[in-house]
Amino acid sequence: MKPLKSISKNSFNSLKGTKDSIHFDLINPLCIFILSIAGILFIFSAQSTLGGDDWKKQLVWVCLGALAYGVTSLINYKYILKYAHFIYFFGLLGLLMATPLSPFSVEMMGARRWVNLGLTTVQPTEAAKIGTLIMAASLLARSNLENVKESLVVLLKIIFIFLVPMLLIFIQPDLGSALVFPPMIFSLLYVSNLSKKFFLSAFVIFAVIFSILCLDIYHYSRHLNTVQNSNNEQIQNSNFNSVIPLHNYQRNRILTFIAPKVVDPSGTGASWNANQAKISTATGGLLGKGFLKGTQAQLGYLPKAVAHNDFIFSVLAEETGFLGSTLIIGLFSLLVANGIRIAGLARDSFGSQLAIGISILFLVHFFINIGMAIGITPITGLPLPFLSYGGSFVLSCFILQGLIQSIYRYRKDFS
Repeated sequence: MKPLKSISKNSFNSLKGTKDSIHFDLINPLCIFILSIAGILFIFSAQSTLGGDDWKKQLVWVCLGALAYGVTSLINYKYILKYAHFIYFFGLLGLLMATPLSPFSVEMMGARRWVNLGLTTVQPTEAAKIGTLIMAASLLARSNLENVKESLVVLLKIIFIFLVPMLLIFIQPDLGSALVFPPMIFSLLYVSNLSKKFFLSAFVIFAVIFSILCLDIYHYSRHLNTVQNSNNEQIQNSNFNSVIPLHNYQRNRILTFIAPKVVDPSGTGASWNANQAKISTATGGLLGKGFLKGTQAQLGYLPKAVAHNDFIFSVLAEETGFLGSTLIIGLFSLLVANGIRIAGLARDSFGSQLAIGISILFLVHFFINIGMAIGITPITGLPLPFLSYGGSFVLSCFILQGLIQSIYRYRKDFS
């Protein structure tokens, strides 16, 4: 792999590539097309008995996303390197506009994650993910990590780059989206060939933080047991106090995963969605119950508020069965593997870093969302790329995959 500094300045002054740049990776758009069509169909199915029309909105966002994909793939990704700072600050500006201090912020369902743009509302978290990834990849590509002193300086800068958007997202609150940043950080640092001592130190820090979180959840479960077993009205109305900045509903989601009987003994409260999602996924059999014939979403057991977004995979699994679920998982696996393959084909550090970061981001969304449906990961609210309903998220997925296509197309564009 040639160092980024060897790239001629002329490559930044033109969006036109060499003859090699006309090559187009077909795996990438083929997977996206099938997943997007499946998303529209099963959003329709999830809402068919409720009269919802979100599938029409999804269709519009998919068309806009396809346009954004095409435009992004035509832009030489090295050109983006020049404007990494502007893209990053644009993402942060969006997050600031979602804070209570902003007149454009919108609060829904107890969270302030959206910005009102007049014609529509957008979730700036998605733009912040893209900006943060581009900024971090550009910094690592420009830096000399062979020098220990400079490596420490770069590491501090990387932590700052990720920490600012993570905190702004965390206070919205949106714990699920905040959790996708750490895997991105470590994937970028890993391909930068940092010292193994760094990763050992990071593992120790992670173990300490995880232990503190477990202790907090343990004390919260004890608090719930005390409240449930007490006849004292004062104790029943008492609040759980902790130095850990988690909301109780977030603690409930974690407990729903590790000890559902503690937080929801009857199974009709915090663990309801998780239970219904597992039932929906498990009852599809080999071939499924048939399109529009799934019972969990159609009869409302899988709540309409989550069936078409967070738990769209459960709807799909019930109606298409094991074979349909395997096809979707296979397409996602192919999409991620192809992104990693393209990262290996890139001949500069920036392209490699960017493709790896995007692939890991999709892998995290894919693993956690499907894990929620089958009960192996906690409920975090992370959507499933191209299948879950959501305008900002769909658009960001197309743009990110467009960047991977650009890396493939311009991988040989050197002067």
